[in-house]
Formats: sequence, structure tokens, C-alpha cells
Amino acid sequence: VQLQASGGGLVQAGGSLRLSCVGSGRTFSDYFMGWFRQAPGKERAFVAAIGRSGTYYADSVKGRFTISRDNTENTVYLQMNSLKPADSAIYYCAARLTPTYTVSYERYNYFGQGTLVTVSS
Repeated sequence: VQLQASGGGLVQAGGSLRLSCVGSGRTFSDYFMGWFRQAPGKERAFVAAIGRSGTYYADSVKGRFTISRDNTENTVYLQMNSLKPADSAIYYCAARLTPTYTVSYERYNYFGQGTLVTVSS
């Protein structure tokens, strides 16, 4: 599957952004989908994931971010509210063939190219 992420940008603290990730190739609904982020000098970190078993979030974004998907549009979304400067990073969407939850990016099979989110204070 090929993944194309978009929706990043510059926003003030407290603002909102919605990221989108469009997939192509195999049946999109078969994939367990996730979002990761990587800030300069830091490891790539789990943000959120969605599959038939439900939705999952990192503690740092619970209550502020919402992951959803539209399988008819082959798209997964990440609605980000109450953004903080600490949320600034490149955000990557990822697809996993095994439909089980994991926070480990090494266990995902495909990544999109990333979209930059910058939150100013």
C-alpha cells in the first residue's frame, strides 16, 4: 500500500489541525492504521492507532487527538485539538498488515512520507 499524508502546517498553541492519510493498493480496510511523530533529535513515537479492535492513543495526546478512518475513501484522519508546542514534529501515517495493536513502529509495514506540524507558543 502507498500512503500519502497531508494537513500539516503552522498553528498557534491551543489551535487545531486535521491530518489526512490516503492509502492506495490493497483493500484499505484490511490494515491496522497508526500515526507516529518524530521531533528533531528524538525517536519516532507512537501517537494513535485504529483497527477493528478499537482506537488507541499515547498518554500525551489522550483527550486532545482523535483518530478515525473512512474505508470508503481509503483515508485515516488525525484530528488534533488543543495543540501544544511539544506536539511539533513530522507526523507519519503507517499501515500494518497484522490487525493487532502495537505502539512499535518497527511492526508496521508501510509508512507515508510525513507531514510537518509546527505549533508556536
